[in-house]
Amino acid sequence: MIEKQSTIDFGAPDKFGAHVFRVEIPAARNEPVAIIEDYGYRGQEIGIPREEERVILEHQIWSVIADIARREFNERLKAAKILTGRWHTGSNLVDRLLGKELCVLAWAGETANMEQLPVICSKWAALRPEERWWLFSMTVAESGLPDDTPRGWRRALFFALSEGEKTSSIRKRRRRPIEQEQFQLPIFKELQ
Repeated sequence: MIEKQSTIDFGAPDKFGAHVFRVEIPAARNEPVAIIEDYGYRGQEIGIPREEERVILEHQIWSVIADIARREFNERLKAAKILTGRWHTGSNLVDRLLGKELCVLAWAGETANMEQLPVICSKWAALRPEERWWLFSMTVAESGLPDDTPRGWRRALFFALSEGEKTSSIRKRRRRPIEQEQFQLPIFKELQ
């Protein structure tokens, strides 16, 4: 029998040393919000730091993007039968994959104005999780630290998600059809 994993906040494993993201939300509204990748046990090994700040956001920008991120994450956590979370002052732990997705949203919105943020949130919500993970991987490889704001993939994310109009929330995303497992194709039958 599979033991149900204990989680806290937004799907983060309740185990010491897990690879998670931390969102530090200060009590003062004029202080910035920090998103930090905490490598857990992997930190301090083979050149990996213990943790890395990924983005520093103005509290005003965080207030706009936090709601869409909470709704999106909770919808997926609920579907996976994992306790849902809410943002609170202090440290908020976020599952490793959800943290990557949150970084993509934060990077796209960090230099946006208040008119662009709803468009960015809408376009981010229209992306599939795998697309967000890929965008994170591409961005973090070149410009994944707070000082890298005006460069490379960080700028590209802003332009890609801020252009255009807010998409209608009425229209639901169409799910891709389930594809046949690749290893069941005729060319792999000889190997089995």
